Amino acid sequence: MKKTSMKSERQIKQILISALVTVLIAGGCKQDREQNAKAFSPWSIGIYTGTSPFDFKSPEGIKNPVLTAADVTDVPATFIADPFMIREGASWYMFFEVLNATSNQGDIGFADSSDGFHWRYGSIVLDEDFHLSYPYIFKYGNDYYLIPESNEVKAVRLYKAVEFPTKWRFENRLLKGGRFADNSVFYDNQRWWLFTETSSRPHNNGTLRLYYASHLKGPWTEHPESPVVENDPNIARPGGRVIKFGNEIIRYAQDDCPYYGNQVWAMKITELTTVHYREKLCRRVVKAGESGWNRLGMHTVDPHQISPNQWIACVDGKGEIK
Repeated sequence: MKKTSMKSERQIKQILISALVTVLIAGGCKQDREQNAKAFSPWSIGIYTGTSPFDFKSPEGIKNPVLTAADVTDVPATFIADPFMIREGASWYMFFEVLNATSNQGDIGFADSSDGFHWRYGSIVLDEDFHLSYPYIFKYGNDYYLIPESNEVKAVRLYKAVEFPTKWRFENRLLKGGRFADNSVFYDNQRWWLFTETSSRPHNNGTLRLYYASHLKGPWTEHPESPVVENDPNIARPGGRVIKFGNEIIRYAQDDCPYYGNQVWAMKITELTTVHYREKLCRRVVKAGESGWNRLGMHTVDPHQISPNQWIACVDGKGEIK
């Protein structure tokens, strides 16, 4: 009964959102009719390459997108987005949001690849009574963990793989009591750090908060300078994995103004302690294209270094798919 009730409530909310879409304000940026129409265009997933974690483009010989909603075989899918991937031995595994057309909620699906360029859809691996997206996958020790966005239940939830990559178990609530979006964790200087965008309204993406903990399961403490970004929808919301590049820490930020998810910036963290936090804008990493599958937006990038001067990243894009 609980599952049916929650999904019905969600469907009602979606109808109301659709009815009011022409008057939505995203982070203080009014969307015009063309931008509103973009909200209903399909998201899909591509593969980009580059010589650094700052400069990615579609590689020659690969036709993007490499995965679309049409590849999902076990549920009817409206779109797929928010990709994150991880390599284990000779295989790559990618996790992403699948918007289930029946329930109108996000589930987490996965695909695998032998080379990182050609992907085969697997199945839905995580389906809760509430919406899931942004499946931040990482390995710690010998275990795999997943932190999907679950702001509908006002919590940051940690999952652990029971049988990787298909079976996951809920482990712990890292944070609760707020609408936490696109939660991104990393480990540095013997501490865990967590970025999360908080908002009282959908797509009002102007506030980035920072937390830290000695152990992954917590307890988590909000940084004394948090929120570290306020009233800036261009750089507040996380847009991918936080990485280390040499001695530098890079976080990716999706740009949600003048419209949701139009590009992704790299932000270089210049100071990170339990007392102080500083960052600076580095450069744009990916942006909406002039035509095709990503013409209307890009908002997630997950980069991985595969050789000294070669990087591969899964990205998402919104546009026309032929």
